[in-house]
Amino acid sequence: MRRIIMNRIIRVLCGLTLCMAVGGCIENDFPYPVVKMYITELTVEGQKGSTVISDADQTATLELEETVNPKKVRIQSLKVTEGGRSSIPADTVVDLSKPLSVTLSLYQDYDWKIIANQTIDRQFQVSGQVGAPSFDEELKEASVNIPRTQPLFRITLEKLKLGPEGSTIDGSEELPQLQWEVEGLYAKTQVQLKYSDYIDETWTLYVNRVDFTTGTNSIDAWTKVAWLHGFGTVGGDNGYEYKEDGAAEWIRVDASEVTHNGGNFTARLIHLNPNTTYVCRPYSDGEYGDEQTFTTGEEETFPNMGFEDWCQEGKVICPWAEGSSSFWDTGNHGSTTISDKDNITTPVDDVWSGAPAGSKAAKLASQFVGIVGIGKFAAGNLFVGEYKDTKGTNGILGFGREFSSYPTKLKGYFKYTTAPISRTGTGFEYLKNEPDTCIIWVALGDWSLSTNPSTGVRTAVEVQTASNNKGVYFNKNSSNIIAYGEMCCGTNVTDYREFEIELDYRDTSRKPTSLLIVCSASKYGDYFTGGEGATMWIDEFSLEYDYD
Repeated sequence: MRRIIMNRIIRVLCGLTLCMAVGGCIENDFPYPVVKMYITELTVEGQKGSTVISDADQTATLELEETVNPKKVRIQSLKVTEGGRSSIPADTVVDLSKPLSVTLSLYQDYDWKIIANQTIDRQFQVSGQVGAPSFDEELKEASVNIPRTQPLFRITLEKLKLGPEGSTIDGSEELPQLQWEVEGLYAKTQVQLKYSDYIDETWTLYVNRVDFTTGTNSIDAWTKVAWLHGFGTVGGDNGYEYKEDGAAEWIRVDASEVTHNGGNFTARLIHLNPNTTYVCRPYSDGEYGDEQTFTTGEEETFPNMGFEDWCQEGKVICPWAEGSSSFWDTGNHGSTTISDKDNITTPVDDVWSGAPAGSKAAKLASQFVGIVGIGKFAAGNLFVGEYKDTKGTNGILGFGREFSSYPTKLKGYFKYTTAPISRTGTGFEYLKNEPDTCIIWVALGDWSLSTNPSTGVRTAVEVQTASNNKGVYFNKNSSNIIAYGEMCCGTNVTDYREFEIELDYRDTSRKPTSLLIVCSASKYGDYFTGGEGATMWIDEFSLEYDYD
């Protein structure tokens, strides 16, 4: 019997040995989960403002102070999606003079780039200068223009700053005494720029004689507003005149609407007519530049701005007329997953007193949705875009729709009942029992719109909510944003009150591709944070296209 037992043990051991020997050839058929990695926070020493993180482009872009050596930048914090790793740890000195690659890893690798921009406030000005100076950082050249009537042998230097604050030119922080070499219609000289231990450069300066004293650099024509960018004599009487094409009399832009930056100036024209061609001309100290034309755009609008149109598709109440296409959407698609009684945004007859008879308004009510023990906090919301999908209890939303005009304001009417914040997501526990706050925000941007293959709807920004605060959220500091504005209220407003959100444009020349508007009864509803019972009513939205 003992021999039989020993033989069996030997056979088992041999089998185990064989398995161990060939184990390296056995393929693991269990797939790893796909967990996308994102940079969630990045700060560096000598940084200006906040880092702009683009999940879509997988970039983190920041601005450095001009006195920072971009080749030796210390990373203060670098946080990634929970559980992930970064190939570059915090408290590391890195070279940000060019985009820096960083790999984020968990089950898969994701390649990101850290991009640092650095703007040096360079200045170069001489007496009688026309327009602004130009700088060529690669060639290390700077130039200015003066009128042809001004001689080159009497050049008076008024400003010169080529490097970071505190740098020296020809060994001095004061204005240097320059010796100019005259060659035909220009004069030139060279200076030595030094700063700290990393800048030692030779720059060539040019002063050019030109025939013109004023002109137009560019024109940004909106709908009822236009921005005219011109140049003239530094410190001179500079501005613009304009008229409708074909009109006899010129209109001079009031001095209060003209801003100056050295020899450059910008005139803002307001109260223009849409779809109209105008003629403009710059002037400087009595001299006029060439005439140019521009045409204003349309007053673009969008559907259901009064919230009159509603329909029901299955359990879901939707903010569009039956059989028509959507423009607005709500979180009702997610909140009604368990119960058809959990539509958090609904039409009501309680409208603003000036609304047309028989019209509707929208009621956005924050509540806990589901059944006892199963469910989540849901903020009453209404947004321009499309509710794309629900994963578990988290929503995937597409914010924004196609739009190309330049509104200056969003106006409308609202009232609000606040409630103590009773539900909090990760990181928002400090708000417990504080009064809830409603929010309406609007943004214009130049995102590339993506098409939902299931519906054909094109939206600008995808947002994914998550209770652990690790979702993908809208970033109002995104580099894609052209203009942004918001209105918040954390107190009870019992009667409809007019609101007005002025759009703060970050650039007057970029062309919008999309418009985003989001309304929520709970400001932090995306993070499953808010007060049950907080309710906002909204009615009669409109876009304005002029300034007062």
